[in-house]
Amino acid sequence: MRERISRTMLLISIVTAVLLAAACVPVAPAAQSGDGAAAVKDVTLLLDWTPNTNHTGIYVAQEKGWYQEAGLNVDIVIPGESDVHQVVATGSADFGVSYQEGTTFARVEGVPIVSVAAVIQHNTSGFASRSSAGIEQPADLAGKRYGSFGSPIEYPTIDLLMQCAGGSAEDVVFIDVGWAEFLPITEADQVDFAWIYYAWTGINAELQGVDLNVIMLKDYLDCIPDYYTPILITSEAMIANDPETVRAFVGATARGFDFAIESPAEAADILLAANPDLGADLVRASQAWLANEYRADAAQWGVQTGDVWQAYADFLIDGGIIESFDGEGAYTNEFLPEQE
Repeated sequence: MRERISRTMLLISIVTAVLLAAACVPVAPAAQSGDGAAAVKDVTLLLDWTPNTNHTGIYVAQEKGWYQEAGLNVDIVIPGESDVHQVVATGSADFGVSYQEGTTFARVEGVPIVSVAAVIQHNTSGFASRSSAGIEQPADLAGKRYGSFGSPIEYPTIDLLMQCAGGSAEDVVFIDVGWAEFLPITEADQVDFAWIYYAWTGINAELQGVDLNVIMLKDYLDCIPDYYTPILITSEAMIANDPETVRAFVGATARGFDFAIESPAEAADILLAANPDLGADLVRASQAWLANEYRADAAQWGVQTGDVWQAYADFLIDGGIIESFDGEGAYTNEFLPEQE
């Protein structure tokens, strides 16, 4: 696992040299129409994955015309092989959907990106297994097979979780599965447990009648610090050179997620209309669950704190994964709508 961490950090280091030069390209101001009024500006948003309920507020803002009202024509792009942090940092996309873990690693390597909103206020991920595996608490992970997707945070996260129960990740068998889906690989008995987002994979399993045990990380905050996942990011250059576009985008997106919080059923229908290949039952059930999680106990949707950013970085520092980190520089609440 340590070799995998080293390879991952080396890869990030290699691409960073290219990114730093490209990321400083100025962003052009909004074009003006013939009568002097500001024209609608084209911007690109790169998702982190295929469309799902983590993205509903974006599709709501699009369908309701709120981006257009804000002077924006937003192109929502589904990712391919490229990394969202790299694409946003170089200006090939204006905004992206990321997660605190990935943004932390990117910023450590000098990639000039900033989080401008937390899509979900608390970590809703966890380690899931079929109930037949007998995994009900962290101590039960010992001797089990974990389906690893190759991230440098997997080993230290499992290790710290198990240390709280008197164990160690050395007792877990790591099996590389890439981005294989949880249900097929556990049904085929390839692995015993994997890291999932409950709002999608967990609810999907329940809808299919699969009994799960999920060790939710937010239930073990004494072991693993809370963190924001997913988040919205932009580049430092975008913030410096075109803050009004950032403000317009974040404001319209906030309207979309506020709507999804208040009207999850209609929001689900909007997501399904834009992405008809998604399973309707899953989207509606997931949307109903996430309506209480987007904002949770925060004063407003999207708000972030330096304490959360720094606590997660300190976890990585203590684990020897990174050496230092500026939690305050990684995010901003500047572009969130002012509360009435």
